Amino acid sequence: MGVAIKPEFLERIQTAVYMWFTTVRADGMPQPTPVWFVWEDGTFLIYTGAEAQKYRNILEHPQVALSYSATLDADDYLVIMGEAHPDPAAPPPHQNAQYMAKYGTSMPEIGMTPDVFAGTFPVAIRVTPTYVRGE
Repeated sequence: MGVAIKPEFLERIQTAVYMWFTTVRADGMPQPTPVWFVWEDGTFLIYTGAEAQKYRNILEHPQVALSYSATLDADDYLVIMGEAHPDPAAPPPHQNAQYMAKYGTSMPEIGMTPDVFAGTFPVAIRVTPTYVRGE
């Protein structure tokens, strides 16, 4: 079960373009990676490749962190600890209306169409927050 997130933190989440997603490798080394995400039903939905290190990491260690700072001096930050699991029930990214509304116009900027993006990042990861801290 997830934790409630304060309204002021939800506003930051809704306006953030990306967050740092930190997983842990089998050898214990943390692996922070910037990711696109959507907030839906009290969870974060992230898409990745089936061969991605972050995907292999969550299969081994589902404890993760998402972090965000709106300012260069980190005066306005948010850290969310959570549990990450594959979500085979999630639609592919190009069929997820919320995801496409947020990132559809950015896909060409990284040289991808929605179909190519969906083929490159077909695995849905669902992160359920367990603890939240921020300023």
